[in-house]
Amino acid sequence: MRAQFVMSEIGVGLRRNLTMTFAVIISVALSLALFGGSLLMRDQVSAMKGYWYDKVNVTVYLCTKNDALDAAAGTAPAPAAAGAPGTAAAPAAGNGKPCSKGAVTPEQKQGIERELKKMDLVQTVMYESSDEAYKHYKERFGHTALASVVTPDQMPDSFRVKLKNPEKYEVITSAFAGRDGVQSVADQSTELDNLFALLGTLNVAALGIMLIMLIVALLLIVNTVRVSAFSRRRETGIMRLVGASGFYIQVPFIMEAAVAGLIGALFACGMLGAVQYFVIDHGIGLRGKLQLINFIGWDAVFTKLPLVLVIGLLMPSLAAFVALRKYLKV
Repeated sequence: MRAQFVMSEIGVGLRRNLTMTFAVIISVALSLALFGGSLLMRDQVSAMKGYWYDKVNVTVYLCTKNDALDAAAGTAPAPAAAGAPGTAAAPAAGNGKPCSKGAVTPEQKQGIERELKKMDLVQTVMYESSDEAYKHYKERFGHTALASVVTPDQMPDSFRVKLKNPEKYEVITSAFAGRDGVQSVADQSTELDNLFALLGTLNVAALGIMLIMLIVALLLIVNTVRVSAFSRRRETGIMRLVGASGFYIQVPFIMEAAVAGLIGALFACGMLGAVQYFVIDHGIGLRGKLQLINFIGWDAVFTKLPLVLVIGLLMPSLAAFVALRKYLKV
């Protein structure tokens, strides 16, 4: 098989169906860009989970005198003044209301700390007094209106518990919620779970759009091959009469689809790289503006590009091969 003849036939086919070839390139580029973006989104969610779950603490809030007075008056104590906004609190749910037996005693405090340190799930336990909690609260939320009316005696003592496996925070909640001297058990991972569920939903939506674009690209490839085979039916007929094999006749058509798909894959790689460079690292610069998010780097992008290129090359080739079995009849 002469390579020069094959390449010339590829060029003729691409120029003859220029508009459909352009549509194939755009469709493949968009679908593969969404595919690569979905893979990168999955890596981003995994990186964020590892980053944030490693920082999640379970906080055991202890009863104060104000909590005991509220419980005696029939008002449920609220940990909002002590905990940072965005933490999920599990109120003590034992016999009666939380803190109904009074403020935490030194013996209860020591017992809680001792039991926490004995648990295999617990990595570290840090005690925070009400004065320390008030200082930290003023540092973080001193600009808010609520901070001006909060006093140190409203801030409960607490134990900040770091777990070896943050996803098993329910163990701490079930062990200490309802215990005498415990106001509530708060865990920050609930809000993180909601965030990651939202990101997962967006990722699924991107995959759905990618599948739709992929189907559109495949249909365009099939139609392009069909039109190309019909427009060159005389040439293929002559080649068949002079003894050319079916594979020899099909190669230019398959290569046309492969070239169009490869160009689309290159555009998709360019779009992924552009997003990483102009949106994450430079230009908009989300990495510098959103330092709370642990963005993935170029290594994650580079690992996805070969897969995008391989799919961009093989997918149109296989689609063209299947289409030719039906439409290339001489």
